[in-house]
Amino acid sequence: MTMPPSSELPAEDALARWQRYAKACAERARSAATWLPRGRLTRVAGLVMEAVGIKLPVGSSCHIVLPNGHSVEAEVVGFNGGKLFLMPVAEVYGLEPGAQVVAYEDFSNRVPRFDSSLSPSRRVEDRGRQVGVGPKLLGRVLDGLGRPLDRLGDVQVESHVPLFSRPFNPLDRVPVHDVLDVGVRAINALLTVGRGQRLGLFAGSGVGKSVLLGMMARYTTADVVVVGLIGERGREVKDFIENILGEEGLRRSVVVAAPADTPPLLRLHGAAYATAIAEHYRDQGLNVLLIMDSLTRYAMAQREIALAIGEPPATKGYPPSVFAKLPALVERAGNGREGGGSITAFYTVLSEGDDQQDPIADNARAILDGHIVLSRHLADAGHYPAIDIEQSISRVMTDIIAPQEYDQVRRFKQLYSRYQRSRDLINVGAYVRGSDPLLDEAIQRMPAMEAFLQQGIFERESYQGARMRLAGLFPG
Repeated sequence: MTMPPSSELPAEDALARWQRYAKACAERARSAATWLPRGRLTRVAGLVMEAVGIKLPVGSSCHIVLPNGHSVEAEVVGFNGGKLFLMPVAEVYGLEPGAQVVAYEDFSNRVPRFDSSLSPSRRVEDRGRQVGVGPKLLGRVLDGLGRPLDRLGDVQVESHVPLFSRPFNPLDRVPVHDVLDVGVRAINALLTVGRGQRLGLFAGSGVGKSVLLGMMARYTTADVVVVGLIGERGREVKDFIENILGEEGLRRSVVVAAPADTPPLLRLHGAAYATAIAEHYRDQGLNVLLIMDSLTRYAMAQREIALAIGEPPATKGYPPSVFAKLPALVERAGNGREGGGSITAFYTVLSEGDDQQDPIADNARAILDGHIVLSRHLADAGHYPAIDIEQSISRVMTDIIAPQEYDQVRRFKQLYSRYQRSRDLINVGAYVRGSDPLLDEAIQRMPAMEAFLQQGIFERESYQGARMRLAGLFPG
């Protein structure tokens, strides 16, 4: 586009012509097609794909064009020289050798051009995937990319935030000092939860952890509940939403589901997306309950990815990156800054074969603020919820309850533990009453203590009610 000569025009006419010329150039630039980086696919082996001829940062999104004109979305998970390692977020059927790899059309939004006004840390943060958040997510069921699964139409979002946020300065966090009522008697009284605490729910398969999570989702005094169903069976996803969470619970919840049949990258994104939604509501000053089922499936998804791109296995087949990813996810929960909201998080940990020394279970205990262990022995005996009080602990309980209340908790655990150690002697009649005064008291109080620990699925017990019932067990 050339500018006509204007040497003989008056100064005013020349200026107006130059302004019209600049406006036309701007319009032409806005309507021009955006140039997108392109490359080609050279290898597909299992979960990992390799591409050459294109340079994208780790975490960037791209799509691989299929012969029929459709495309498969993928994400850059690593590189080796000029070779990119890609991981799909959908099935890869139909891909051909040499298929075109194209950066996403909204690449300029996902990976912005250099802006000197941004700090280096902010520029790094904004280079990853952005996800939608907002108040209209409540009551919706989404997948790991934020797409609706509930057939209720498009998801209306208010803004976009990074899928993976920067680490939180620990000195900026408000300490845990308020009790959170979760509606479960045994937890409220004996494993008191603090607002902003992060706990693990350790259990094998089929001992009632999903039902217990549903009770807490319905009864916990929180403004918003965010549920991440990661790597679970598809049947369990529908069952949890309709029967366990229920219509009342879903009304104030956001559910992010990435079932077991989805690619591992989508499972990782599902956990990160649920956490990002919880962070958004926390930044709005709300108190959020985050439920993640399960942390083990998240670790397994990362293991699949790491092994596929060549990372060596370390502990029982888990590469080192798995043990780096777990604290990075968990540390995003917790209290916010002064005057802000909080995220109280429950992460389920699947103990394979009921082995509490499983590497993921052992690592999770180290990075969480407490753990609740569910016992298969109690579940088989019809004891619900099947919480093993002896193996469970809340690490912030001593900071949020009064000393006399903690004395009652210690007394309960002492009697319960003494009875359990002598149960076989008592059952066969080998114990002589009067030999141990503490055990005599435990035998006398055991029926009331067992009744205290059990609770119906649709029964809610407030924190104050649980404390009063515990105090009633030890009058005086």
